[in-house]
Amino acid sequence: NTFYHMDYRQFGNTSLQVSEIGFGAWAIGGGAMIGNTAIGWGKADDTQSANALFKALDAGINFFDTADIYGLGHSEILLGKFLKGKDVIIATKAGNVARDNRFTTDYSKQHIINACNESLKRLQRDVIDYYQLHSARVEHLQQGECIETMEQLQKEGKIRYWGLSLNTFNPLPEAEFLLEKNSGSGFQLVLNLINQRALPLLKSCKEKGYGIIARMPLQFGLLTGKFDDGAFFEVDDHRHNRLTEDIIIKSKNALQDIWQLCEKYDCTKTQLALSYILSYDPISTVITGVRTEEQVKANTTGLLKLDSEDILLIEECGTNNLPELMKLIEQKG
Repeated sequence: NTFYHMDYRQFGNTSLQVSEIGFGAWAIGGGAMIGNTAIGWGKADDTQSANALFKALDAGINFFDTADIYGLGHSEILLGKFLKGKDVIIATKAGNVARDNRFTTDYSKQHIINACNESLKRLQRDVIDYYQLHSARVEHLQQGECIETMEQLQKEGKIRYWGLSLNTFNPLPEAEFLLEKNSGSGFQLVLNLINQRALPLLKSCKEKGYGIIARMPLQFGLLTGKFDDGAFFEVDDHRHNRLTEDIIIKSKNALQDIWQLCEKYDCTKTQLALSYILSYDPISTVITGVRTEEQVKANTTGLLKLDSEDILLIEECGTNNLPELMKLIEQKG
């Protein structure tokens, strides 16, 4: 059960073939702060990050997801430096910005065009394979400017495809807006054992040919089991406020029925958590946040096919045991 051969899936109706497990490059950006707000995962070591990137390539990962805000550009710089000339697919995002030492958003035409040019430079590439509006909301989409700009960048050949990174807790309104207009090629959304709020979208995305990137598959590490006995996070790690002792204890109780499946399949919690998401056909790739070679290995070994009754059991837990825990998590943002 230790071996997993990387498979590839079509990203919606695009020409992109993406590895089922992708590389989430937020953490390698390092412990950036905007004012007093932590926007990273604490300090990162660039040599370690480089090794993780090479290990990912060895494991068959060809999809790397970043954003210009990760490490305030540092994540993109690392991908540019270490993936230069490699045949990989890079997805990045625009719209989240640091201005006057505070975190804000900008989806204006001028900002997106500038952001795209800057990202291309940092990534050392001529074209961005998949460009995402970073958590734009319905009001921004209704204004239309950001959609027109993405379409313009596509026509100009600066980006191949574009899509939207959806809100963590309420992904439906923005997705429905773009699906109705047939705009863009894909969505990035949160889907994991605890947060199943995006499940209603999967069918329509499949029908309309949208690719799906599933993020936060391990709920910030909560679903790996490594924090079962508590955890401490530095202030420059965004989990400092998000993974409280209360949340750790409550998730342990709420997930009891699900974790029993680890015995049935003789697998780790990480393997179960990732296999669950990949059991949905409309999902194109699952991006795991990676900082070390060990994490690459843990995320790309021993994935398995779950029986349909176990997927149903997980969905039933999602409906019955988990809403209270989700509310608590949502309060922490």
